[in-house]
Amino acid sequence: MLTAKVAILGGGLSGLYAAYLLEQQGIQDYVLLEARHVLGGRIAPASYPIDTEANQNKLVHSERFDLGPTWFWPAFQTQFNELINELKLDKTEQYETGDMMIEREIGPAFRTQGYLSSPSSARLLGGMSSLTDRLSEYLNPKSIVLDQQVRSLHCTDEYIEVSAQDSVGKITDYRVQQILLAIPPRLTVTNISFTPPLPKELVKEWRNTATWMAPHAKYIAIYDTPFWRDQGLSGEGRSARGPLVEIHDASTEHGSAALFGFFGIDAQSRKNLSHDDLCLHCRAQLVRLFGTQAAKPKAEFIKDWAKEPYTATEEDLRGQSTHGSAATSNITSGIWKNRIIGMGSEWSPQFPGYLAGAIEAAKLGVQALTISKPTQTMSE
Repeated sequence: MLTAKVAILGGGLSGLYAAYLLEQQGIQDYVLLEARHVLGGRIAPASYPIDTEANQNKLVHSERFDLGPTWFWPAFQTQFNELINELKLDKTEQYETGDMMIEREIGPAFRTQGYLSSPSSARLLGGMSSLTDRLSEYLNPKSIVLDQQVRSLHCTDEYIEVSAQDSVGKITDYRVQQILLAIPPRLTVTNISFTPPLPKELVKEWRNTATWMAPHAKYIAIYDTPFWRDQGLSGEGRSARGPLVEIHDASTEHGSAALFGFFGIDAQSRKNLSHDDLCLHCRAQLVRLFGTQAAKPKAEFIKDWAKEPYTATEEDLRGQSTHGSAATSNITSGIWKNRIIGMGSEWSPQFPGYLAGAIEAAKLGVQALTISKPTQTMSE
């Protein structure tokens, strides 16, 4: 039986930031359990190798493209922006210079005057995974356990027993005092059994809280040059015809050019199309919008979050993913009172579902802990 004061369930942005905050406070008696074999959660990179002599001295992560969340807004997501500065990460404004392309259900695509976001959105150089990578550098590797899907939580007066299963079926039990939930509310009540049961109204609320990105899919096409810019185009597109409904420039600062788009095809319909078929339709659409140079990308990526078991549930596939209101994060009565704290992005009061929401909710979750500040690490 492994013991720790705190268990962080989930190794995405909120889980990593919570662990970072604990480390900054001298609290090392925690364990972070992540079901995947990698950290990052919904922050996931598509990596394209650097193969030109001019780029030999560039970091490999400068050629990573975001398959998950891409932007933040420094002007009003100030807490997130402060963390980026604290960690000395570089950011760049989203490219929006030039006209945008519009495509209706019938008729040819046409260009129109583009518009600048206000306030302006920003991306991280090296992709958003540079943030999760940097946070993980501050953590004790012995406190992070990958390939651990939490199956059940059993609460007693003295402790909470966490039972987790790895990909080959091995069960590991952990005994902790408090739980920080860094996984979405709906996924929590779908995949984890609670003894005794959580309050019924809380379970209902968490189950009705949509997981941001769960029904979505993204397509990325990488090119040698941003040829659309030579045409006075921003790389932005909107389409009622599809398969992509919204398209943006995803070029890196000193590397490859790229376009990315969000699929408008629903998750159930995407199941009937192969990866190659989806890419074929996406390329055809980019040709309609940006010309024949779009026909031959040097690499293509598709990330369908609806196929991710540690992101999406069946309920997510049937509904729409929206930035809704924050779910209740703490239990105020009964044996679970103050023992389990929701702190994933969907629990954020200001920015539910956003990257900034993950940071806000994690900070509030750590502040809600009632543990002292021991220095012992996880022990057996």
